[in-house]
Amino acid sequence: MKTLNILLIEDDMIEIMKLNRASSSLQLNHKITEANNGEDALKLLEDKDSLPDIILLDLNMPKINGIEFLRILKADIRLKYIPTIILTTSNNQKDLLECYKIGIAGYVLKPLKYEDYVSKIERLLSYWSINELITV
Repeated sequence: MKTLNILLIEDDMIEIMKLNRASSSLQLNHKITEANNGEDALKLLEDKDSLPDIILLDLNMPKINGIEFLRILKADIRLKYIPTIILTTSNNQKDLLECYKIGIAGYVLKPLKYEDYVSKIERLLSYWSINELITV
């Protein structure tokens, strides 16, 4: 299984710790880079030599929300191919539809129970680590 370069865009420190903890408890050696908001993420994405394989994106963030970030990402010729998966607590149908319209690779609801969260993360990351990903 391929090691992924993951960009996690999340403003909640507890959620960041949860993903890191889940990843290490599953003994996944993926490299997780964190950005606390869309602006920070866009700065990280300026370095075209170290682009992530996938992006995990929270919707509810300060400065640039997830949907605004997605629009900027998908308008960029070099970044639009990076699979972006929404990882959120929002099951708002309007958000879901809008995200798929813009062009996401998946929409995953964060479960409340930690064990369920770990299970979802394991399945999500194993799926993407066997995918053939585009490098532009």
